Amino acid sequence: MGMVRFGMATGTNDPLHDSFGRQITYLRLSVTDRCDLRCGYCMSETMAFLPKADVLLLEELATISEAFVRRGVRRIRITGGEPLVRRDIMTLIARLGAMIHSGARSDVRSGTLDEVTLTTNGTQLSRHADALAAAGVRRINVSLDTLDDRTFTQLTRRAVLSDVLAGIDAAQRAGLTVKINTVALKGINIDEIPAIIEWAHGRSMTLTLIEVMPMGEGMHANHAYFYPLTEMKDRLSTRWSLAPLPTRTGGPARYMRVRETGGQIGFITPLTENFCAGCNRVRVTCTGSLYGCLGHGQKVDLRAALRGPSPEIALEEAFAAAMIAKPDRHRFEAAREQHQPAVARHMSVTGG
Repeated sequence: MGMVRFGMATGTNDPLHDSFGRQITYLRLSVTDRCDLRCGYCMSETMAFLPKADVLLLEELATISEAFVRRGVRRIRITGGEPLVRRDIMTLIARLGAMIHSGARSDVRSGTLDEVTLTTNGTQLSRHADALAAAGVRRINVSLDTLDDRTFTQLTRRAVLSDVLAGIDAAQRAGLTVKINTVALKGINIDEIPAIIEWAHGRSMTLTLIEVMPMGEGMHANHAYFYPLTEMKDRLSTRWSLAPLPTRTGGPARYMRVRETGGQIGFITPLTENFCAGCNRVRVTCTGSLYGCLGHGQKVDLRAALRGPSPEIALEEAFAAAMIAKPDRHRFEAAREQHQPAVARHMSVTGG
């Protein structure tokens, strides 16, 4: 699938709705494809990163974000790669943080945000935690698949688990709410997951489990890693009492409370329990490609819109085209059955 072409802009600040009536209120904004880890299910060991000239300026990423907020986006999550390796990233986060409304409620047309959040691998958190809190960030997700040094080094190809744990300490000291994201990896960390949950709950952190997704050329081993979270729920239910919760944080996770620990477990199940009917998200890469779906290749070029003669009009045209192009659902299940990636791009390109 290629680039979507678009026509006339509407010139409206009305909330964005796709062809299936779903309102878009959540933007996942990738600020870099680079990362200081090399997790095997996310990128290849010999990953070729984008030339810096192809990457949008922070000012351009801010302009895109502000345009989305004018159209009703309420939450922005900063992603990567690893977002905190981008030089001067805090200037962008502070600019977005200034858009967070201070009142009890905000109107969809007010041009303000409910929150700015961040997904990080935690390696750089010790340096940035205080600045994130000062910029208005209140909660972050830290991707962490194991607490075992050897397994961590095997998974990430970097021996920096202690840096990640120190970063989590720093984030909590700064007053940030930390949620742990753990990808369930068959043959790697499945038996360790109960211990990771107990560790997270012991530190008042929610833990969300995620099914590995078939993405990226040459990533056929992801199929071998796949472990259905329906089975994990069954395993955890033999150990603890789990109760469904109505908790929602703007994303696809469904939550359960563990009576014995008092903590929460989230489940993101793109393959075993499809949640696309309630999708409220779009994704923008660091090069300005706007994707309506993580599992599809169709995109709209926001960089061309920004750098053309009439960027405001062109952005509106691009948004309109993206709403038409956004599919009803991903096709991860079919890709897994065929042992093929759903899309050629690696997870690190789109930011999850």
